[in-house]
Amino acid sequence: MPAQPPAPESEANEPEGRRPDTADEAWERFVAECESPAGSAPREPSARARMVTERLRRADGEAARRQRTRRWGRKRQPEPWQPEGWRTGPAWQEMEGGRRARGGRPGRAGMALGAGVTALALLYALDPALVRSWLPGGAGGTGPDAPLPAETAAPTTGPEEEFLPDHPTVERPFAGSPAKRWARGADAIEVPETTAVGGVPAAEIRAALERTKRFLVASNLDRDVLYGAEPAEALALLDPLMGKSVDRIRKSLDKPTEKDDPTWLFTRFDRDEVRLAGETVKVRGRMEVTENDQGVPRIRADYTFVYPLVRAAGGEDVARAVVRRVLDVDVLHGPRWKHTEGTLWMYGHNADIANDTCDEHDGFIHPQFVADRHAGPATGPERDPYDRSRPVEEWTGKGECLTASRT
Repeated sequence: MPAQPPAPESEANEPEGRRPDTADEAWERFVAECESPAGSAPREPSARARMVTERLRRADGEAARRQRTRRWGRKRQPEPWQPEGWRTGPAWQEMEGGRRARGGRPGRAGMALGAGVTALALLYALDPALVRSWLPGGAGGTGPDAPLPAETAAPTTGPEEEFLPDHPTVERPFAGSPAKRWARGADAIEVPETTAVGGVPAAEIRAALERTKRFLVASNLDRDVLYGAEPAEALALLDPLMGKSVDRIRKSLDKPTEKDDPTWLFTRFDRDEVRLAGETVKVRGRMEVTENDQGVPRIRADYTFVYPLVRAAGGEDVARAVVRRVLDVDVLHGPRWKHTEGTLWMYGHNADIANDTCDEHDGFIHPQFVADRHAGPATGPERDPYDRSRPVEEWTGKGECLTASRT
C-alpha cells in the first residue's frame, strides 16, 4: 500500500535538520523494497518502476503549477498529485473542518478556555444567582433578572441579597436592587378582580379601587409632587367630610413638623438637593379588599416605591430611596354612612422610608449618598426595606432611626 503524504503543518513535528520525504523519494524507495527479497541488498529499480516514477514526477510538477493561483495565509508545500478516488485522510479532514488537534500542551486558546471555565465554576459556587442571570432570558425567563409576576399575596420571605451586588449608575439606576425585576410606574399598580363585599356591588368596589390607585399615583409618582409641589389631585380625592383629618393633612403641607410630616403620606424631595436619575420609578405591591368589623368593605393598598436619585448639582453618584406605603380605605355605601360619592374615605395610613435623614422635618425626604452615610451612619436595628413579608406596623420605630440593610 502506498505511503500517505504528510498532513498539512506536519513539518512542525519533524526533528530539526530533517525534511520529510518527497513523493519521488518515497515511491522509489517503495519500488525498491518491493522488488528486493527479504534481507537482500538494495537493487536498481526495474525499467517499469522508473517509468512510473517519471510519470508521477511530471504529474507533481503539473499539480504545483496549477496551485500557483491559490492564496493562502502562509507558504505551503505543493500538494502531491493523487490518482482520482484516492483521498488522504488528514488533508480531507482539514478541508472539511475536521482536523484533529495534536497532542501535548494545549494551545493558548485551549488554556484560556480552561481558565475561563474554572473561574466561572468558582463564581457559580459563590453566587449561582449571578451566573444564572447571564443566561439568555435570565435562565429561561425565571432567572434573577427576569420580571416578577404581579404580587397577589404577601410573600413568605424577603428577596435574597446578592453576594456582590452591582452599584447603581445613571445608566443602570436599579443595579444591585431587587427592584430591577419590578414593574415600573403606574402600570405596576394593578386593580384586582372584584366581587361584591359587605353588600356593596362589585362595580362600586372596583370604582373605589380605581380611586385608590389614582391617589397612590398622584401622591407618589406625579413628577411635580415629587419635586415639592402641592398634591392637589390627591387632596381632591379625599372626602371633605373626613373633617379634621383633611385639615391636618393640609396643615402638614403648609407647616411641616415632626408630628405632622407630609412625607408619611406623600413622596416629596427637595428639588434643590436631588433629582430623579432617569424617568423610571419601580413599584411593587397589591390591593386587597376585606370586610371590617362593621361589615364595611375595606381596601388595603400596600406598595413599595423605589426612587433612584442623583444630586441636583450634578455628578454620577446614584442613591435610592425606598418608600413603603400602606393605605386603608373604607368603601362607604348607602344611606347608612354619611359620605361624599366619588371620593375616598381614608381610615388610616402608615409608611416606612428607607434612606432618609431622621432629624429633618421640613416636609421632604432627604436621601443620603455613600459619602453621607459614612459621615453619619445610622445606629438603630437593621431592616431590609425590600422585605415585604413583614407587616409595615412591625417596623415602626419608637424614636429611633432604623438602619437600612440595603437600598
